[in-house]
Amino acid sequence: MYTSFFGLTEKPFAITPDPRYLYLSERHAEALAHLSYGIQEAGGFVQLTGEVGTGKTMIVRSLLQQLPANCDMALILNPRVTPPEFLLAICDELHVPVAEPLTNSVKALVDLLTGFLLDAHSRSRRVVLMVDEAQNLSPDVLEQVRLLTNLETATHKLMQIILVGQPELREVLGRTELRQLAQRITGRYHLEALSRPETIAYIKHRLRVAGATADVFTPGALREVHRVSGGIPRIINVVCDRALLGAFTRDEHCASAPLVRRAASEVYGRPVMSHWVRWTAVVGATAGAALLAFTVWQSLPLDDAGDNATPAVSAAPPVATVAVADRLPETTPRQPLAALLEESVTRTTTDEAFTGLLSLWDASYVPGAARPCDQVTDQGLQCVAQRGTFAQLKLIDRPAILSLTDAAGGEHHVVLETLEGDLARLLIGGARQDISLAELADRWFGEFLVVWRPSIPLAKELRVGMRGDDVRWLRAGLAQLDGQPAATDSPDLFDGELERMVRDFQRSHRLVVDGIAGVQTQLVLDSAIGVPGTPTLGLAGDGA
Repeated sequence: MYTSFFGLTEKPFAITPDPRYLYLSERHAEALAHLSYGIQEAGGFVQLTGEVGTGKTMIVRSLLQQLPANCDMALILNPRVTPPEFLLAICDELHVPVAEPLTNSVKALVDLLTGFLLDAHSRSRRVVLMVDEAQNLSPDVLEQVRLLTNLETATHKLMQIILVGQPELREVLGRTELRQLAQRITGRYHLEALSRPETIAYIKHRLRVAGATADVFTPGALREVHRVSGGIPRIINVVCDRALLGAFTRDEHCASAPLVRRAASEVYGRPVMSHWVRWTAVVGATAGAALLAFTVWQSLPLDDAGDNATPAVSAAPPVATVAVADRLPETTPRQPLAALLEESVTRTTTDEAFTGLLSLWDASYVPGAARPCDQVTDQGLQCVAQRGTFAQLKLIDRPAILSLTDAAGGEHHVVLETLEGDLARLLIGGARQDISLAELADRWFGEFLVVWRPSIPLAKELRVGMRGDDVRWLRAGLAQLDGQPAATDSPDLFDGELERMVRDFQRSHRLVVDGIAGVQTQLVLDSAIGVPGTPTLGLAGDGA
């Protein structure tokens, strides 16, 4: 993946709520403080709301890590339950034993909870009930929540309750029939989206936690992330992750604003334009409307009343016109990739792609006969599925099946037949189409599959201590590239000297330098040696 490419120890923008990545903006810090107060102070009934993706779950997870030693927490994550199921879930969370005949009795379950709470109070323990996605609570369950707040001693509430939910929760609690519950809420807090400075700080914070030592987003890209995400942390994560993957596939060590917009287009399933393009479009539309109105006004006849009336002018004979198409040179421009994918759904299937790829190897493919890669193996070839960049494709120098994504999120499989400068020639259902690499990068996020013919069937990972003909092939190939004469009695032991040769080869070809000849290292070596009759991407003049 892209982590090692950017010098990261892990993916910084995973959407799982890892508390290590909690960025405490001013609003998030206040929200966490409100929840902590609700736990530490007796009698609190706290409500926390926020839009989807603003970080409510992250705050809850962080709060759980900061619970006082004398606190017992009942966390309800699925509130779409009946009142008995709700009470039973609380008992399960607090490890209150419930006999089978009592599981459907609200009174029995409340009595059990009351006994547990009184015992916990006598031991100076606090009990907290936290309900996530509380906007989904039914009126009957909300009424049960209200009744739980009645469990108290003369001086203390026996249970603190925290409701966490989307903005709809405020509307739910604002209903007339729930006013008794709403009146008992002692603390309300609503999480807002991040501001632009907070968005930038949030991104840099997550990158630092993941081990980044250099900037991987340009300043313009950071501003663009805030614009396209609206400051919603979850969307920020998804867009940033997609942008880094896009930069990785382009072999670029810094994500730019255009890459962020392409990533956002993938996330939203629609084109995302830069702000100045949108502004220009609005201005252009306004100007066009004004021009149209002026033209129509000019074409209207003037009123013939009055001394200054203009005499009518007879209509001029029609003037011969020449269509724009008649003046254009007779050339057919390359079809845009987006339109090509849209109209080629039936020609971009896995079967079509394997048929095209194997034809380049003078091999055959029969749809439905067996799994594609099993058919490949039966013909002395081997499948290698990878995620990488154009640079890696050039190193491997073999035709590949690329997985592309259209504007609607649909997946397409096409064959990359050749790479010539900034152009890629694709094979789609037997037809060839030239596409610019920039356009292809908009639809390709690094997934590809190549086929090769290993010198030893079923090539495997080779490392120190191994023996065999595959090790002998590895040593002979590296020696050949180093200009050494071919040895007929090359040792078949993977020793320290061969490990050094592998590391040197990996370093010179920008591979992971680990001294282990995995399939990718063998692929690149096979390409570097050059086997007659092997299809290539035609990079002889590319300089790659």
